[in-house]
Amino acid sequence: MTNMAEDLKATHVTDAAPLPNGAPTAEDRRRTDRKRSPREQKKRTANIVIYGVLVVLVAALMVPFIWMLSSSLKENNQVLTVPIQWIPQEFVWSNYTDIWTRIPMMGYLQNSLYLAVIITCLQVLTGSLAAYGFSKVRFPGRDVLFLAYIGTIAVPWQAYMVPQYIMMQNLGLTNSFNALILLQAFGAFGVFLMRQYYMTIPDELCEAARIDGLSEYGIWARVILPLSKPALASLALLTFVNTWNDYMGPFIYLTSNRLWTVQLGLRSFVGQFDAEYAMIMTGSVISVIPILIIFLIGQRYFIQGIATSGMKG
Repeated sequence: MTNMAEDLKATHVTDAAPLPNGAPTAEDRRRTDRKRSPREQKKRTANIVIYGVLVVLVAALMVPFIWMLSSSLKENNQVLTVPIQWIPQEFVWSNYTDIWTRIPMMGYLQNSLYLAVIITCLQVLTGSLAAYGFSKVRFPGRDVLFLAYIGTIAVPWQAYMVPQYIMMQNLGLTNSFNALILLQAFGAFGVFLMRQYYMTIPDELCEAARIDGLSEYGIWARVILPLSKPALASLALLTFVNTWNDYMGPFIYLTSNRLWTVQLGLRSFVGQFDAEYAMIMTGSVISVIPILIIFLIGQRYFIQGIATSGMKG
């Protein structure tokens, strides 16, 4: 019995004694685990709450899209029923085939795509060039001019909508894509977004390129642009979505049916006394698909560009 007690005591002393090279003992590890346990538990609880809130917000944002998709598979008299029927009693898949014959949907989509691509390319080009001048080229009054230009964002479009239309009418550009392209080829927001990103690029790169003999256009094209893919993708995506969803611009300047965009084309289903809501929802679902594809392709660059555009200013 005495030997057994001595052995147990020796074992306890061995466990509690420090290990060679300063390694923690079993008792130290247990004590550390007890100290970290409440902190880790709080962190885990906070993460669960945050993820729960995000799930609720995502679900709330998805409700209109789910309702739109559900309504596109219903009859007209079932779209606005109360309470809402989230799952149609009978799926009307023929809506997705009938819409192409009821209106020239393909032509509307082509017009929207044409305007969105042209305006996006022009805004990316002009925005990046102007942003380079405001961020990397020093000239008198640069900051004052930039603030004045950015201040135009605060002016509502309705304030200068009529003067713009009179100008386009005097130039003979109404009822054509040229009016929309000319008015939207430049954007103060795009210049602001690109400038904020360019400010994160070290000026030493531009100075070294100037010493090597590159012109300002060469520095912009060969040094700045390759480093600005996230910001360019962000601006392109935002401009594409904004142009694709634009209703008032085409409504004001495009009077011919062959020039209508998809947003104007869906108005064809709105009559004097009634509206074909099922067809409107069907066309809306179809119009969302190009935007969804573009976003899925460029989402990585878009998130990166938005996250880094305000790091320095």
